[in-house]
Amino acid sequence: MSKGKRYTEEFKKEAVKQVIERGYSVAEVAERLGVCTKTLYQWRTDFHGSPKEIKSSDDQAEIARLKAELNRVTEERDILKKAAKYFANNPE
Repeated sequence: MSKGKRYTEEFKKEAVKQVIERGYSVAEVAERLGVCTKTLYQWRTDFHGSPKEIKSSDDQAEIARLKAELNRVTEERDILKKAAKYFANNPE
């Protein structure tokens, strides 16, 4: 008796990535790939834990991105301040 289709780990991870990173709905991805939504939900749990854990990791990624952006903008501001001081002291 067959247990159904077997999918590679890579296939499963790519399917889950479409849901988590690219923001597609589970139903949409499941339909496109020809898998059951229940199966895709199980893969998501297997690879990334519960939806609450996924939300937490998404929040952490967003926080890291925002911190990097803040550092970049702060450096740009400091450079502009130094340039303003230089040109204020050395008018041409």
